[in-house]
Amino acid sequence: MINWQDLHHAELTVAQLYALLQLRSEVFVVEQKCPYLDVDGEDLVGENRHILGWRNGELAAYARILPREDDGPLAIGRVIVSRALRGEALGQQLMRQTLAVCQRRWPGRAIYLSAQAHLQDFYARFGFRAVTDVYDEDGIPHVGMAREGEQA
Repeated sequence: MINWQDLHHAELTVAQLYALLQLRSEVFVVEQKCPYLDVDGEDLVGENRHILGWRNGELAAYARILPREDDGPLAIGRVIVSRALRGEALGQQLMRQTLAVCQRRWPGRAIYLSAQAHLQDFYARFGFRAVTDVYDEDGIPHVGMAREGEQA
């Protein structure tokens, strides 16, 4: 059973912030052997939201939503599932939770994400389509994907 949270950065406890930064570092930096600055200045600003999925007190899944102030597309990023829990459809649950938050908080807004290229089919299941050619981001092939806004 996953306990899902949708938190504004002002609602994050120090322990929650530590857990999400630790999980992101474990996967994006260490596992994927991609030295980059994950702490990008976007976690604690504006109306950004953090979607956290907890199992037995451990952070199992996470995503970040970055809304633009100009009513442009929302950006979903840092989509991640703990390595120990992959294969249990948590990525699908995470995306459903994240998209539900987008619709509830910003109804009708388009959504953009920068997907690792090998995950295009995964995101396509949620209505995303490629809108860029494949490009290199920190040594990993990515593709920009967008999903049109849904009317409430």
